Amino acid sequence: MGQLSTVAAASGAGLRLRKGELLRIVDTEGGQSGDLVAYAADGSERLSSGRTFDYNGKVRLTTGDVLWSDRSSRMLTIVADDVGRHDMFYGPCSLEMYRMQYGADNHPNCHDNLSAALRAFGIDPVFLPQPFNFFMNVELDDEGRLSIVPPRSRPGAAIVLRAEMDLVVALSACPASSCNGGAAPRSVGFEVLPR
Repeated sequence: MGQLSTVAAASGAGLRLRKGELLRIVDTEGGQSGDLVAYAADGSERLSSGRTFDYNGKVRLTTGDVLWSDRSSRMLTIVADDVGRHDMFYGPCSLEMYRMQYGADNHPNCHDNLSAALRAFGIDPVFLPQPFNFFMNVELDDEGRLSIVPPRSRPGAAIVLRAEMDLVVALSACPASSCNGGAAPRSVGFEVLPR
């Protein structure tokens, strides 16, 4: 096992993954969701929810499914998943979202967390892709309406993704209580495991 690092509650972190390395993300306390975005190491490709839905033929992603780039390249493969419920419908929470929905003028948010983490690795996130919202539990009804319900993840639950190319990855421990079962934000753990 690698060394478990922490994404502090309501903050972000970035890392480089080499092709074949594994990224293990852990819900250390349970019930905490987060965001993940990925770019090719040279910034030429980025995660695409549309391509991911298209090539997997489904919107519920779990073990064996691939996260694809906007240039139709395999980026990450889910190789293990304790939870089985994640989201790619919702964009990262943002300062504008908090202003519009809650009247908050200054609030930690995933958009800023992810953007700062990417900039630290030389990636310009001017067009931040739709994230893979790990552990976020979203229901889709027969009329296409979305609702966010409490995450199914329990303390210690993990998802493991294998890099299919050299990547820069940004993570955020989501500060939105609506995504975390109404609870205050908590940290998430992550570690890089060898190929």
